[in-house]
Amino acid sequence: MNRRNFFKRSALASSAMILPKAVLGETLSAKSQFIMWQLPLHQHTSQGNSYVFRTKNGKVIVMDGGVPSEAGYLRGFLGALGNSVEAWFVSHPHADHIGALNEILKNPDGISIKAIYHSEFSPEFYNKVEPDSRALTVDFYENLKKTSAQVTDLTAPGLTIEIDRVAFKILAVKNEEFTNNAYNNSSMVIRVSDAARSAVFLGDAGVEEGDKILASVYRNELDCDYLQMAHHGQNGVSRDFYRTVKFKACLWPTPSWLWDNNPGTGYNTGIWKTVETRGWVKEMGVEKHYVAAEGLFRI
Repeated sequence: MNRRNFFKRSALASSAMILPKAVLGETLSAKSQFIMWQLPLHQHTSQGNSYVFRTKNGKVIVMDGGVPSEAGYLRGFLGALGNSVEAWFVSHPHADHIGALNEILKNPDGISIKAIYHSEFSPEFYNKVEPDSRALTVDFYENLKKTSAQVTDLTAPGLTIEIDRVAFKILAVKNEEFTNNAYNNSSMVIRVSDAARSAVFLGDAGVEEGDKILASVYRNELDCDYLQMAHHGQNGVSRDFYRTVKFKACLWPTPSWLWDNNPGTGYNTGIWKTVETRGWVKEMGVEKHYVAAEGLFRI
């Protein structure tokens, strides 16, 4: 069996079976209109951000997708769900968020994508702020031009895309005034909700973007059941942001070395602060955590 078919069969088993709650989280509420998966991180040394949703009527939605090397796993997972994506949301064009999608755009190989939503950076911005990210950004934008999917460039927050009674509302888009931590601070922030539950995805938002959205008209829509921890849980939004927003559970798109702040990996430079973020949410009494390093979670 080749690698892709192995991943496809693994994803199919994980999506079809009701596994123990400790492994995959809660089963779908009778009133909820969607299942959400937090995909695992298979590359020990990389961090990524990858979420897949399926509505009760079987429509599939993807958030980001992870690093380029995760494209094979993602193809298998989507294949298990029918190879058809109703909508794909992109937070920002860093490799750990768009890498897998960019590979799929270059070679769809049976995957059909109906619509892609992102907030496109101007050349003046990406040529100036993060030169190391420029080549991938340009390549990604070129591949978006070639795709048969309907591509929507969101220039202002407020749009709600409703799919089978599940609302995907854009709470923040790029802000090219932020030149500090520039790409991260231009993450799209997205609220996913139905009548039963809600999740907010912060992408890699930094302190500046977090403060801006807290002061915006979308403040109350940040309150949710599940909150994706900004920038994989480290050097993202501020402690005040987490203390202000109400949420019940944390989504951590976080590898083991970052979760543990493990000095043995060679990645610990003293700036990761994931353990500090864990302490913040513990102070708030939030005790439910879904950590991508621990495997696939169905939520």
